[in-house]
Amino acid sequence: MAEFTTNPQRVDPYKNFKFRVKWAGRYIAGVSRISGLKRTTEVVDYREGGDPSTSLKSPGRTQFEPITLERGITEDMSFEDWANLVWMYGAALGSEVALNEFRKDIYVELLHDAGQLVRAYNVYRCWPSSYTALPDLDANGNAIAIEHIKLENEGWERDTNVAPPTQPQS
Repeated sequence: MAEFTTNPQRVDPYKNFKFRVKWAGRYIAGVSRISGLKRTTEVVDYREGGDPSTSLKSPGRTQFEPITLERGITEDMSFEDWANLVWMYGAALGSEVALNEFRKDIYVELLHDAGQLVRAYNVYRCWPSSYTALPDLDANGNAIAIEHIKLENEGWERDTNVAPPTQPQS
């Protein structure tokens, strides 16, 4: 069986249910789901003039997929406050958008089973393109009311300063 280089005794991959999300210098309460970080690079096909039968490939434009965060509705107004920076209903003409503050960088942390930080990502220049303040309600249901925020972004990268903690020898 292959070993992990940092923790040679570890054989299991990390679980996906322990994570935290931070923006504006604070952790956001109650986030229960975050969509994956995904980027796609277009393929540019071309061929050399003297070789009409062979297609060559080159990387083109890279796009970053939006990120969706979900959480149960609480008294924390973080999602709504940020969404209101993009469009504030009833604001004076020309001041519906807070152009100088509607973009934020977010920080996503992955934790291992014992709750220690093992990996983190910086996501840059995010802004909410969609916000669901209140889900469909059902008087016969038995579920948590969930709010959603969809964040457009201009790229992400792994925080290379975060290294998995070493596991104690037993």
